[in-house]
Amino acid sequence: MFRRPFQLYRSQNPWRDIDRMQREMSRLFDEFAYTPRSRMAPSFPAINVWTNENGAVVTAELPGVNPEDIDISVVGETLKLTGSRRPEELEEGAKYHRRERSFGSFTRTFQLPFTVEADNVEAVFDKGVLHISLPRAEAEKPKKIAVKAA
Repeated sequence: MFRRPFQLYRSQNPWRDIDRMQREMSRLFDEFAYTPRSRMAPSFPAINVWTNENGAVVTAELPGVNPEDIDISVVGETLKLTGSRRPEELEEGAKYHRRERSFGSFTRTFQLPFTVEADNVEAVFDKGVLHISLPRAEAEKPKKIAVKAA
């Protein structure tokens, strides 16, 4: 009877286990590299920024924040938004069943694509949304150049 000396059965194949482990490690690293947005810790506050030739507008969702607890500063091309949200007061004897809303201090800093006229920045807080208008510095605004015929 002829026998193959190094014949391995499928259940005894060490390469199969190594391949499986490699697939599992790849899957694990893929999950860390491509974490869905719903599983990522969101930045607070959620912010939108858009620009045009006249300046920029920033909106920030700040539910539960008092306007007097918000500080806005502009230096050159940098906008800094800081503030705090206080914890909710519970009635005596009440306890949380679920608590997802955070509280405490926050800071968001943004680099804008142009210098801002800090003296003309306006901020309006309405229904939990902060609207910040940031006018572009006059020296930064695009200039139209007239072409003369020779």
